[in-house]
Amino acid sequence: MNEIESKIIKILMDQDDSINYAEEKHLIDNRILDSFAIISLVSELEEEFDIRITAVEMVPENFNSVEAMAAMVQKLQG
Repeated sequence: MNEIESKIIKILMDQDDSINYAEEKHLIDNRILDSFAIISLVSELEEEFDIRITAVEMVPENFNSVEAMAAMVQKLQG
């Protein structure tokens, strides 16, 4: 796990520490993260990584797993 993934897991754990985010691959598909959680998560990610997440990035594929979120962050930091 890289530093970006570790920070994302910490952000997610602050929201709900009952989920094994490192293993979960369907956070959106299985409705583990709801729309309120996503809005809060986007705000936290933007602040933590100094990025801007636009509507184009707001697709389930970018939020289904920690790995997907990390890839999106890396792309936006690019």
